[in-house]
Amino acid sequence: MFWPMIAVAVGFLGLAVLGVLAVQVFLEAQRLGRQVTDSAQRISRAAEDLERASVSAARAVDSL
Repeated sequence: MFWPMIAVAVGFLGLAVLGVLAVQVFLEAQRLGRQVTDSAQRISRAAEDLERASVSAARAVDSL
């Protein structure tokens, strides 16, 4: 009777550890998603700035 109790306890602890790891993975995936969103917004802003700069540079070249 002792060994089955140990097996049940070890199984429960294993499930608890897997649960904790699953929560950590979920939180890190959310953090990564936020970072990707922020990066995409920065890239968008940089592309818009580059487009504006190229338009003004083209106007400057046309005026020469």
